[in-house]
Amino acid sequence: MQVLTLLKRIFTTAVAFGVIVSACSSDKVDEPQQPHEPDEPEVRGDVAIYVTTANLSHDLAKQAVDFSTSSNMSPTTITLNPAERYQTMDGFGAAVTGSTSYNLMQMTAEDRARFLKETFSESEGYGHSYIRIAIGCSDFSLSEYSLCDNPGIENFAMQSEERDYIIPILKEILAINPSIKIIGSPWTPPRWMKVNNLTDRQPHNSWTSGQLNPAYYQDYGRYFVKWIQALEAEGIPIYAVTPQNEPLNRGNSASLFMGWAEQQTFIKEALGPQLRTAGLETKIYVFDHNYNYDNMADQYDYPVKIYEDEEAASFVAGAAYHNYGGNRQELLDIHQQRPDKELIFTETSIGTWNDGQNLPTRLMGDMEEVALGTVNNWCRAVIVWNLMLDSDRGPNRDGGCQTCYGAVDINKNDYKAIRRNSHYYIISHLSSVVKPGATRIGTSGYTAAGVTYAAFENPDGSYAAVLLNNTNEIKRITLADGTNHFSYEVPAKSVVSYRWN
Repeated sequence: MQVLTLLKRIFTTAVAFGVIVSACSSDKVDEPQQPHEPDEPEVRGDVAIYVTTANLSHDLAKQAVDFSTSSNMSPTTITLNPAERYQTMDGFGAAVTGSTSYNLMQMTAEDRARFLKETFSESEGYGHSYIRIAIGCSDFSLSEYSLCDNPGIENFAMQSEERDYIIPILKEILAINPSIKIIGSPWTPPRWMKVNNLTDRQPHNSWTSGQLNPAYYQDYGRYFVKWIQALEAEGIPIYAVTPQNEPLNRGNSASLFMGWAEQQTFIKEALGPQLRTAGLETKIYVFDHNYNYDNMADQYDYPVKIYEDEEAASFVAGAAYHNYGGNRQELLDIHQQRPDKELIFTETSIGTWNDGQNLPTRLMGDMEEVALGTVNNWCRAVIVWNLMLDSDRGPNRDGGCQTCYGAVDINKNDYKAIRRNSHYYIISHLSSVVKPGATRIGTSGYTAAGVTYAAFENPDGSYAAVLLNNTNEIKRITLADGTNHFSYEVPAKSVVSYRWN
């Protein structure tokens, strides 16, 4: 009987999404993808629902309920208040690194197209809507390189990793979702632009650490412009950039130290004017690092200090954050200091250090901390780290993270079987119902320990809500929008996404 139940659940998931991916709690990635079998009728109802339970009895299962025709007296009612409006949402997604692109290119064209459609399609998938890429190498590239390794900005050129892997993958994604947003971040400038410190200014011929030589601020500004223009020439628009990934982290395999005063000057004197002169509307987000500023007291409130220079601030859309240190409440603090500036969340990782393939634990924690935790603290976007790594947690390099998992992991033996991890689920639960341009709106009514949620109004007027039930009890929760209401039994230890007109 258990076997029949399992087969029924697997078949139902295949019908709903056209591809089976394994997310079991073992370390093996050995279940093959299956073709779409459109034999059952589409799930229909007034409210579209996606459900994932920590034990995968529901695996991004698509369900539906109808509006209730009876009066609502439920004490567990969450009422949406669209008049109470917060931030506009830009989107949700993952990083398409060199490693991710390499793994995707090892798949058969048919399997890759199926996975990318499931991930990025608005009509046939989960509608992931934001991508982060590196400007040059990252710690998940196939090698260490910049786009101008020979001194002289006239030597700028896309390298083989872009030409052979990243650009082809981005084109395939854009063909599926032409409105995808892309943000770029450098891990390091060309080594000839680096110095040991800003006093001695001796050459720092290393991918790791060093500081940007102020003598090359203008060249580095042009470096960004040339990169954006080169991708746009390939039909790949760049929505935003950050001046430096993790500017307070000297230890990454590709890295650069850039304190707030340096970043402020670089933006004010070079990056901002260079983008504007080139006629580019690419947004600039500052910082791109941890909530706790790596405990460097002189770097606290890094974005706010940059904003204090009005000229620099005029070029800056807002700030980006990671969660490798500190508390997400920092987002609220920065918003309260500068409510005119945007916030986005650009990186978080799972790995062996945080039991990253233990889905029952990670799904609950990552949904609360990363997905709903950042959105409910004013973030317009949520982006996780590598979209896809292989079953050996790579390709990776010495000096980079060798213990990270991807949002999905693909079996290195056949590049066919895929395992979905918590980061794929949390992004999919957001992107499946909350569309770019949506506004986070207010709610009132039912609250309980272990129940976390956020509500939105989409650009088309539909409503969306994403709810986490991190308790051991089924919760029958009613959602009401002032006109309609409906109830749904939210399973214990689950995430549920709703969308209705």
